[in-house]
Amino acid sequence: MRNEEWNNAIVILQRDSEKKMDFYFNKTTIMHLFKCIILSFFLLHNFIIEAQERYLQEISESVKIETYTYANKEGQNLDLDVYIPGIDTASQRVVYLFVHGGGFSGGSRNGVGIQKFCKKIAQRGYVAVSISYRLTRKGKTSRFGCDCPANEKMKTFQAAVEDIHDATSFLIENREKFGIDPDEIILSGSSAGAEAVLNAAYEPWRIEGKPVIYAGVISFAGAIPDTGVITKETAIPTFLFHGTCDNLVPYATAPHHYCDKQTVGYLMLSGSYSIAEKLYQLDKSYWLHTTCGAGHGIAGSPITDDFSEIIDFCYRFVVLGTNEQIRTVIPGKQENCIYPKYNFCDN
Repeated sequence: MRNEEWNNAIVILQRDSEKKMDFYFNKTTIMHLFKCIILSFFLLHNFIIEAQERYLQEISESVKIETYTYANKEGQNLDLDVYIPGIDTASQRVVYLFVHGGGFSGGSRNGVGIQKFCKKIAQRGYVAVSISYRLTRKGKTSRFGCDCPANEKMKTFQAAVEDIHDATSFLIENREKFGIDPDEIILSGSSAGAEAVLNAAYEPWRIEGKPVIYAGVISFAGAIPDTGVITKETAIPTFLFHGTCDNLVPYATAPHHYCDKQTVGYLMLSGSYSIAEKLYQLDKSYWLHTTCGAGHGIAGSPITDDFSEIIDFCYRFVVLGTNEQIRTVIPGKQENCIYPKYNFCDN
């Protein structure tokens, strides 16, 4: 081949090589830019979340809901629903664990009202969890009133506590999957669920030798058999909603369902007022929210009527860790109260 032909061939090869290099460079650049855009999106999203005060303001409109079986007892699967804020990369989120009411014989973890409530909680950056538990009074001739023996009531409380502990263990074991902080779990419950979470909140227990201490507890018309379980070591931030004329779960200290002492269901319980008094004596954080003249209906109203106060408690008492003692009184008439009148309420 002549020199001129060789030179032309070399020029063609160089041009082809340059074209291939240009294509490779362009493809690589595009992929790099794409990755940068995705990373920037997540960084910007997290920046916006922080600027919006996670746990106080809404950070995510979308919420993912997943259902898991956390235990099987007596041939029954016990499930829980996990509500996770969408497009959120946080890996150490606070948990809000809710337990439904129903007299330990009814109710469900996924009622319409509970679903809406848990979604609103998750939209603020929490991982909300709603659990099923053993309804030990379901189908029984004596449900949970004065004809239910006191020792059976205590067994019912304990079974619910065990289920709450098992659900907690499941969450802690799967903490990386759910992106949660195992030391920041808030218990919350309504009516029977409130009795369950209060009994669970102050009961010391361990997972693999390590003590488990809940970050806080929120009760909608709940009570416990004995405030003696609340000590400087077991006390945690507590939010208590109650009506002074609750004829099922006492506001202060009185028999459960106001049963006569002669009945098999006679069991003394200490409600929200008595729990708050004990926490006051111990100089521990609490918020007592009293509605004068209200009955047991308070067990269902806070998830809608007092949502902002619930968020405020979680943020201030748990996330920020403030040490406060608050008493909120909603005025009302106590004309039909079985309960003793209180001087901070209208008579």
